[in-house]
Amino acid sequence: QVQPVESGGGLVQAGGSLRLSCAASGLGNYRMAWFRQAPGKERDAVATISWSGNSAYYADAVKGRFTITRDNAKNTVYLQMNSLKPEDTAVYYCAATTRFGIRVSDYPYWGQGTQVTVSS
Repeated sequence: QVQPVESGGGLVQAGGSLRLSCAASGLGNYRMAWFRQAPGKERDAVATISWSGNSAYYADAVKGRFTITRDNAKNTVYLQMNSLKPEDTAVYYCAATTRFGIRVSDYPYWGQGTQVTVSS
């Protein structure tokens, strides 16, 4: 069973960058994803990446600004976030699955989340 642990969140000004990391022993066998949840809103997928790293999905709101990558040798997945906007403010969660999908219900393994706050 994989147990993701996120790090790298914080406070940044609009237009700035942050890199989130997600570490988990054995994550090389899983499709990984980053979700986010803003106050009063549903948790939605931001980006997902296949176990090999050869394919990725991005939500329309982050295409061209966010990049998901993985280093299976280091058991770590990253989310590089550039050109951040105030609307990117949310708790960001790392999740793992052996299935394919972008829904919360597709991912049985979750981290505790890391707060990202973008000031205007």
